[in-house]
Amino acid sequence: MGFLKRLGWYLVGLSIGMLFLVFFLKKKSGEGGFEICYFPNCRVLKDMRSKTLTFGEDLPEQYRDTSLIMTFLMDGDVDFGKSDTKSEPCKVYFVSHENNGKELELQVKNCKEQVIVEDILLLNNSVP
Repeated sequence: MGFLKRLGWYLVGLSIGMLFLVFFLKKKSGEGGFEICYFPNCRVLKDMRSKTLTFGEDLPEQYRDTSLIMTFLMDGDVDFGKSDTKSEPCKVYFVSHENNGKELELQVKNCKEQVIVEDILLLNNSVP
């Protein structure tokens, strides 16, 4: 087989591979893409984002904002030292996040079908 024929087959295979790669990376980075989580913090937050979000009865009305809660679930840090990851039927997690210069902490119950927002606390002994 001549050099030009081998080069042609190589370029055909390379173009198919490039098309597949472009499609795969576009799908990954898009809205409907997928996210790979290796660390426990990322896995817990991803699990909570995939469930129905409900608010506890004792949560003040000012904190019943889904976009505020989603900022915790996207960029928050889970405090595994304070969290109760062994409780049944719902695990209790404390997620901290800085919002408008204030360090806030979210207390949530992660149940099998839903996530219940129990409380939002202001850290550093400041008044909200």
